[in-house]
Amino acid sequence: MNALEHELTYPFGDTLPKPAHRFEVAPGVWWLRMPLPFALDHINLWLLRDRFRGQDGWTVIDCGVSTDATRGHWDTLIANELEGLPVVRVLCTHNHPDHVGLAGMLTERFGAPLWMTVGEYAIGRILSATMPGQDPDAAYRHYLRHGLVDGPQLDTLRQRSRSHFPGLVPNMPHNFRRIGDHERITIGDRQWRVIIGTGHSPEHAALMSDADRLLISGDMVLPRISTNVSVFDLEPEADPLTWYLDSLRRFEDCPEDTLVLPSHGRPFRGLHRRLAQLHEHHAERLGAVAAACNERPRHAAETVPIMFGREFDAHQMMFALGESLAHLHALWYRGELTRTKGEDGVFRFAAA
Repeated sequence: MNALEHELTYPFGDTLPKPAHRFEVAPGVWWLRMPLPFALDHINLWLLRDRFRGQDGWTVIDCGVSTDATRGHWDTLIANELEGLPVVRVLCTHNHPDHVGLAGMLTERFGAPLWMTVGEYAIGRILSATMPGQDPDAAYRHYLRHGLVDGPQLDTLRQRSRSHFPGLVPNMPHNFRRIGDHERITIGDRQWRVIIGTGHSPEHAALMSDADRLLISGDMVLPRISTNVSVFDLEPEADPLTWYLDSLRRFEDCPEDTLVLPSHGRPFRGLHRRLAQLHEHHAERLGAVAAACNERPRHAAETVPIMFGREFDAHQMMFALGESLAHLHALWYRGELTRTKGEDGVFRFAAA
């Protein structure tokens, strides 16, 4: 949790839209909030009034996961909150299940196109197909290489990797319209520019309306929690923390009084301070991990309690281990740590 959250301001106070209801945050922009079956128990979606290819309707930004509860909320929203107008476009910021889970349902129901970056769409298709190299055995080997030992937790992680993405994203659309960095997208009466970020996901698209000082930040900038930045088995040599911190610089030209519309938490102002907080947070965590590895070589599983100071269930452990490894990789790529593979097949990091 963000200990400096008091430095941010929340223009709507403690207001939260109920599931299946909308709350207007700017003319033509409505906030939707859907439940998630995780410790992070909600996602914010955005409903934008639009006229697309001659048809009045709505552009939906992100979709929620495919669960009975979320599908039911969408049915109620469509019946009661869309003013009898169709969804004309679905735009997903990135490929994670809470963002793209029901894209297939919405695009099929309305005949609406999916708009995504090519990197997010491609990885989403790979994950939904459970291709070789992105399967339970690959995940199992990844966790073993980084210090988890055979036992109930690893068995749970292995089984979870078998069904997690396909279960929450049962129908990834078979085609899409590519969006790209710096592209200007007209939605209704507004023009939004695309800001691409990496680290949290391959090619995350945030949307900035410069004229109205509105930022749909997706998961790149969140007010209360730090965006997860992980190394996973599909890209085991990745340096996502460095990429993420570099990407945050791309938001610095947004005005300080920008209203940030995040995927988790409440809309807030104080963007520049939040960017600084995120840099400070990761600098402190990097320092703690480096100090631990200066004491003795450590693998990623050993750095999880150093990073977080608490225990996790299997779902949370997947991200905690991935984030610990991301911090180790950042220091390794900087030349501050060395990496060796032991006779037990486990990677350990030590002071350079």
